[in-house]
Amino acid sequence: MTRLPVFGITGWKNSGKTQLVTRLVSEFTARGLKVATVKHAHHAFDIDTPGTDTFRHREAGAREVAIVSSRRWALMHELDGEDEPDLEHILGRLSPCDLILVEGYKREGHPKIEVRRVEATDDRPLAANDPSILAIAADHAVSTNDLPIFNLDDVTGIADFIEEQLNLKRPTP
Repeated sequence: MTRLPVFGITGWKNSGKTQLVTRLVSEFTARGLKVATVKHAHHAFDIDTPGTDTFRHREAGAREVAIVSSRRWALMHELDGEDEPDLEHILGRLSPCDLILVEGYKREGHPKIEVRRVEATDDRPLAANDPSILAIAADHAVSTNDLPIFNLDDVTGIADFIEEQLNLKRPTP
């Protein structure tokens, strides 16, 4: 696995992963860090809208379409039957940053926090079978033998833990 500053947020569907990731992005950004995110989706998705020029380019057969403006740019890549790229491949396409937060990717070996919520679709613990899970964040009481446990709302504490685990350096003002 890469030596990039990567930390994952993993858990079952509806466990609160996205909410925690967005709150951590805000926290780390407020600390002066440049943050990138990678989100794994288990379902088909499209970030483009039928009828737009870029959609029409893809519909015509373009394998990659870049859309660029003075405010942002995006690159869409059609797999056309190829295997889904692994996390390492995606990480290699990101621009340099201070921290990459990865949502999902349960089976990859990067360090992770497992998120648990009462409303999750599954309550089977992941940490018992995954040595890359270094802590648990939950909205209910959790018992574990040796992992740190955070309240799901303790964003500052979770960010401090990630910062310590990755030995992140905050920029000097």
